[in-house]
Amino acid sequence: MVRLATPADLPQLSPLFDAYRVWYHKESDLAGATTFLSDRLQNAESIIFVHEINNELTGFTQLYPQFSSTRMKRSWLLNDLYVTPKFRGQGISKLLLNAGKQHAIETNAAGVLLETDKTNVTGNQLYPSAGFQLYDQCNFYWWNNNAC
Repeated sequence: MVRLATPADLPQLSPLFDAYRVWYHKESDLAGATTFLSDRLQNAESIIFVHEINNELTGFTQLYPQFSSTRMKRSWLLNDLYVTPKFRGQGISKLLLNAGKQHAIETNAAGVLLETDKTNVTGNQLYPSAGFQLYDQCNFYWWNNNAC
């Protein structure tokens, strides 16, 4: 079952978020993960959908609001998607992606943007199969604030 996360989910959600960050080569920081997610939920700064089976969280996706000036509409950045390894291959990722797309429809958003590494073989197969189109007409650049 996919549903919106609540602060009560933090004890199970935070380790999933921490594992997601570790997958992206960040150091484990469970306390930081808990604080970060708690702040997002308490300040309504993101939308987090979780998937659960028998009261166990198996995965999550987190969306951040953004706006499209050219479309003059809100859009959503699907920034995080993670499924616990023992639950992979069961279609949970697609359920979470579909929850994000449905949220975009319900909020009258222009669409959902996501980004993944070119080396993410699984993700680069998953996203097109879930209806996402590769947008390769522009380059994305990142400026790193070394002060943080």
